[in-house]
Amino acid sequence: MPQETGFADSAARAIAASVVLPVIREDSSPQALAIAVWAIDQGLPAVELTATTPGWVDVLRVLREDSPETVVGVGTLRAAQDAHRACEEGAGFLVSPVPAPEVAQVGAERGVLVIGGGFTPAELLAAAGNGMAKLFPAHAVGPRYLRSVLTVAPPGTRVVPTGGIGLEDVEAWLEAGAIAVGVGSELRRTPESAERLQDLRRAVAA
Repeated sequence: MPQETGFADSAARAIAASVVLPVIREDSSPQALAIAVWAIDQGLPAVELTATTPGWVDVLRVLREDSPETVVGVGTLRAAQDAHRACEEGAGFLVSPVPAPEVAQVGAERGVLVIGGGFTPAELLAAAGNGMAKLFPAHAVGPRYLRSVLTVAPPGTRVVPTGGIGLEDVEAWLEAGAIAVGVGSELRRTPESAERLQDLRRAVAA
């Protein structure tokens, strides 16, 4: 069933408000759940699970039940089957690491925000036209690349750079025009990470 009108827009707002979008890729569902809960405890309104994590469906169900106000997306999607499964379990957005027309189609049918993967300017602009784009792997090109792409992009183009980005790099990507920044393995449950997240979000809010 399609989501109610505005569902995709609310997901986009939650991602932007997060500033840092946790991309949770772990070896087990308990590890993934622990990272997700920690991120939510830091006040982040959006998190991304990945379909490569064993038991990701179970983690999604727990988060939807325990933190219904959090927008939980599912990433590393390339096939329609997994995209449909994510939507059925209440995913707030769908993410692909590469161009994935099947996933984009499911998102369009369901009224769910799609963050389509891209690397070249053409791929990024095409993905952004369907909702939001994921620049991947972002570390291979750096913030100056994103800034250059956005100079020829339509106003309001939304890009989330992801891949090899640490918390210390987030500010540079935001200054280059990213709507939010995906941080994966570099995001750990430490007091230092928690403090840095708060500093980044306060700076953007100000």
